[in-house]
Amino acid sequence: MLNLANAVRQLKMARDQAQRKLEQLNAALKVLGGLGGESRRLGGGQTAGKKRRPMSAAARKRIAAAQRA
Repeated sequence: MLNLANAVRQLKMARDQAQRKLEQLNAALKVLGGLGGESRRLGGGQTAGKKRRPMSAAARKRIAAAQRA
């Protein structure tokens, strides 16, 4: 029974160490995530991976008319 109690104590210690390590990693990820927030964007406000669709002439006319109104 002493071996079982020792094993449980060691497992609890390992769990506590792993939890502290995870908290440190989460803190590091939070800091790194807050660092280059704007660097992920491409010029013109486009986000990486998205392509702009071409606008038809009719759509341009509708937008221009709406802006004039």
